[in-house]
Amino acid sequence: MPKRYRDIAGDGGSNIAGQVSEQHARMRARLAEVRAVVAVVSGKGGVGKSSLTANLAACWALEGRRVGVLDADLNGPTMATMLGVRGRRLVLGAEGVAPPEGALGVRVMSMDLLLPSDDAPLVWEAPTQAESHTWRGAMEANALREFLTDTAWGALDVLLLDLPPGTDRLITVASLLPVLSGTIVVTIPSDVAHLVVRKSITIAAQANAPVLGLVENMTGLFPGPSGADLARDAGIPFLGSVPFDPALTASTDLGEPLVAAAPGCEASRALFAIAATVGAALTSGGAPARRARPA
Repeated sequence: MPKRYRDIAGDGGSNIAGQVSEQHARMRARLAEVRAVVAVVSGKGGVGKSSLTANLAACWALEGRRVGVLDADLNGPTMATMLGVRGRRLVLGAEGVAPPEGALGVRVMSMDLLLPSDDAPLVWEAPTQAESHTWRGAMEANALREFLTDTAWGALDVLLLDLPPGTDRLITVASLLPVLSGTIVVTIPSDVAHLVVRKSITIAAQANAPVLGLVENMTGLFPGPSGADLARDAGIPFLGSVPFDPALTASTDLGEPLVAAAPGCEASRALFAIAATVGAALTSGGAPARRARPA
């Protein structure tokens, strides 16, 4: 039978289990004022997941909701730029680290706010190269736990988590959180993207994370399989399609989400509709979120 930490005698007085339990208790207290925590996932890079996250946050902020965004991509953080807070100084107060607010009042925490201004990459050190992957995973999980615990999010209606590429990231985040209200899965009309996204949908089912639905991004950029068909086959809601629009990327590069810069364009209207559907699901307690079946 495998041993747990508590079964091992002689921890040298480190009390690791007690430290972790105390940190989890602080996280629960920190997130007690957050009504819903939603992870935006894909598994596949290059599908526009971060721009979707930024625009969903902006949609809800424009409605008057209190919104926060945690950039969970530690090695390729983009949320600070997309929401217009890059270069802001983090302030440590009695309640914790105050997340900077963008023009729409969206509160943002990102590794980008901690990295040197010379754009140096985040480097994970390990005693040996063979240990690097295990060490990296443990350090990433610890960094995310600290972001969730030490950031003074305050009262929020929604906290969005922008997850990096990789089908395993959702399990890591779900294991850290007291409650994950739901996940939004993002794809593009591509066979390769669907192959990876199917794995993410399966992971969501295994992580016991309710799937709020699937979004197809970049619709019309090239012919490919339907996101609506993928959602139907997986037994999850299809939230809608966002038509390809170069302005979507251009606006986030400038730190102003498209829904704020050009609310009347076709892509913005699609994003507002998706935000309304997800917002209604969260307000009603989760419907129409479903447990995904393996895709």
